[in-house]
Amino acid sequence: MAMMVRITIAHRNELIALAAADPDEICGLLLGAGDQIMRLVPCRNVAGDRAVRFEIDPGALIAAHRVARNGGAQVIGHYHSHPSGVARPSPRDAADSAPDGSIWLIVAGEAVTAWRAVADGGVHGRFDPLVLDVSGCADSGDSPQGRNAIPPR
Repeated sequence: MAMMVRITIAHRNELIALAAADPDEICGLLLGAGDQIMRLVPCRNVAGDRAVRFEIDPGALIAAHRVARNGGAQVIGHYHSHPSGVARPSPRDAADSAPDGSIWLIVAGEAVTAWRAVADGGVHGRFDPLVLDVSGCADSGDSPQGRNAIPPR
């Protein structure tokens, strides 16, 4: 059975909107606990060529870890977009990642997929797929009225 990560439909829709609004790769942090994403933190992409690569602003990353150490939400991973690609880790993603167990969400068009960065992963030797469990109602934000498991596209 595939591992799962939980996200609200409002957060999923926010990721799609953020990616659609920028022709370059967007990126940000995922805050939460365990397999539950509770907050998205958009960050500046400081990569040299933002059209094909992302690098989270180190200041934002340090600040988020500082907040977590003081009792705030934990950094459980990050997200980025593939503006001209598919929502699947690229060889560059694998080369730039650490096998630290963090969650990676990748957005391409309307697709959002979830991955875990691990040693000897099934994709490019670095990533294992996760099922993205999207909950809530599209018209009421984070409403927990319904729960629909939507596998990665």
